[in-house]
Amino acid sequence: MCASQRKSETDPPPNLLLNFHSRLDGDKLTYYMRTIDQTTQEVLDLASKHFQVPANSLAPDDDFFKKLGIDSLQALELLSRLENHFGIELPDYEVQGISDFRTLASRIQSRL
Repeated sequence: MCASQRKSETDPPPNLLLNFHSRLDGDKLTYYMRTIDQTTQEVLDLASKHFQVPANSLAPDDDFFKKLGIDSLQALELLSRLENHFGIELPDYEVQGISDFRTLASRIQSRL
């Protein structure tokens, strides 16, 4: 959608809308933008919990196959968990060949 297709000039561009998330703080609904660092940390936290490894043992540039000792089926389980957590769908062609947490987080961020 280009600027001419927006409902009004006060509407933010659609790519900004896709990166905003909401959080309920008590009675107040807060909107925030998730940064790539936050997304990367969430990916690391979820991988840590799912595979029961200490969170501080994982780093963004780690190869998750090697670091977690997982096979491709387990990697698909992780991807499915990440898709559910972030409310996105990652097409196979976007994740094929990815093996580090940082690149995976970047692909997730592009879908938010």
